[in-house]
Amino acid sequence: MQPGSNKPGKPGVTRPGMIVRLTPTSPWRIGPDSGARNHVDPVYHSDSLYGAVSAAMDRLGAFDEWLEATARRSVAAVAFSSCFPFVEEVNLVVPPRTLWPPSSPALLSSRVRWKSARFVPLSLIPSLLAGAPLSDSAWSVDGASQCLLPAGKPGPFRSSLRFHAAVDRLTGLGERHSVACLEFRPGAGLWALVSFADEAARERWSDRVKAAFRLLADSGFGGERSQGWGHAAPPEFTEGRLPEMILPAPAAKPAEASLQQPVDLAPLLAPIPSLSRDSEGAVPEPPPTPGPEPAPSEPPETPTLTSGREGAVPEPPPTPGPEPAPSEPPETPTLTSGREGAVPEPPPSPHAEAAPAAAHWLLSLFTPAPSDAVDWTRGNYTLVARAGRVASSGELKKTAQLVAEGSVLYASSAPSGSARDVAPDGAAYPVFRAGFAVSVPLPEVG
Repeated sequence: MQPGSNKPGKPGVTRPGMIVRLTPTSPWRIGPDSGARNHVDPVYHSDSLYGAVSAAMDRLGAFDEWLEATARRSVAAVAFSSCFPFVEEVNLVVPPRTLWPPSSPALLSSRVRWKSARFVPLSLIPSLLAGAPLSDSAWSVDGASQCLLPAGKPGPFRSSLRFHAAVDRLTGLGERHSVACLEFRPGAGLWALVSFADEAARERWSDRVKAAFRLLADSGFGGERSQGWGHAAPPEFTEGRLPEMILPAPAAKPAEASLQQPVDLAPLLAPIPSLSRDSEGAVPEPPPTPGPEPAPSEPPETPTLTSGREGAVPEPPPTPGPEPAPSEPPETPTLTSGREGAVPEPPPSPHAEAAPAAAHWLLSLFTPAPSDAVDWTRGNYTLVARAGRVASSGELKKTAQLVAEGSVLYASSAPSGSARDVAPDGAAYPVFRAGFAVSVPLPEVG
């Protein structure tokens, strides 16, 4: 089976995955959707990460093979989540929009401004799903990074402005300008999730993806790389299975019957003695209740009466006549076609109903594929507009609308997503905007 040939995300099916942790060694420039130079985005989105890895694959000599396995397939062999912050051992993430911010009146009146937190610890998601209360004395929101952290813990980064001077080489005049960047404190950085379609995809691409991340950590992510920005220490890789790496399955609760005394079923399963005969210890069957005498049977020569009332007129014997016409043949079943010899349409099967839609929490930007059956009337999602420029020519890419991270979509199977060509009109080659979905199924919250 070729990588990406099967559709992942069926209930109860796991897939290979890998967590990548990047510890920056210099400022990072992540451009916002507005393109403003004095602002920065704290999330390195999945489409930008895919573009960076694709550029690294080009330098590693696997560009065409990489595109065939990802952008040009119905289901990508490898998909990336967006990059979210971490601080020490706490991985933070954009929480599901159906769970955050909390709507409990008690939490809304607490001193913590929960809705100001854009990122929450990944370990907090199971508690939110279980409906466990949050203690306002145990948590605080770091305003600079918009991260919910244990009380007293500093945020992983802060945004700042770096000033530069542009010098005109002809006139010698200089112009001062500023660029926003992210400055990470020691022990903090960004982490991302790599999802493989199957074991064959993992065996084929795992080492190459690790090599691409090592190359990017040395050459830089994001903007202003010519000034030495975007560098990171050698990345850390943790392999496992999805979705257990992100949202472990809840522990099975003990059965209610196991908490009670065992029930002796022998008396209930013993045969019941027959009551139709007077056996020893058996209750004799009561005699039948006397009733009216049955009417004497009619003599054979008595003709059949048209009514049971006394004095009814006897029915005359039937007059001989022509034999009755044969009965009509059974009704012909409905045909799927009007042609002679068409196959009858089978009755609908009760098992042909569509699978029920389940909730899926997005950790990446998402562009729906034709095969994604998403119920857009349910869930909680938002869209972001993504643009940018082509690296080789500087031309503007076509603007694309993608479903944002943290959105919760309802679908019968995990969405796969797709990559769309956003190259300017008349471009010599396609430019793909990756919208491959990396999602985690969410249990229903009562």
